[in-house]
Amino acid sequence: MKVLVTGGVRSGKSRHAEALLVGAGAVTYVAPGPAADDADWADRIAAHQATRPASWTTVETHDLAAALALACDGAVIVDCLGTWLTAVIDERELWDAPSAQVTAVVRELVAEATAALARRSADTVLVTNEVGLGVVPAHRSGRLFRDLLGTVNQELAAACDEVHLVIAGRVLKL
Repeated sequence: MKVLVTGGVRSGKSRHAEALLVGAGAVTYVAPGPAADDADWADRIAAHQATRPASWTTVETHDLAAALALACDGAVIVDCLGTWLTAVIDERELWDAPSAQVTAVVRELVAEATAALARRSADTVLVTNEVGLGVVPAHRSGRLFRDLLGTVNQELAAACDEVHLVIAGRVLKL
């Protein structure tokens, strides 16, 4: 089963995603976001790590396609696509690049990840943020991120068997 779990910040997405794999045995937890660059971010990462079973293996990487391919034998959880997108744009210094250039890079990486996901036979859960329900961001970087993550979410959702929307800890299967 391949599941995309989406929802707002602090909606319960990660808790739900982890619960989907609690009985899966060996699980690879892919953490594709940026490194802890401040105390609040470090605390948030530590809180997530504390909830994972000791038997789970954590892989920190921005290479989403490679992580999905390497963990081909067991279940995988990727948490989360929003932090992955931020890390990708950061490491390539694309925040001020023309939108078409950034979109081309992200689409290529998503195509690679989608192909890796399609080759997986083990349970896979992808966690992402739902960014399309709020106001239009005032700054270019916010609009760029919102639009790109919307595209990432659509393309990976199309490659999944199910999409779960989490709101206030409640799950809706779409």
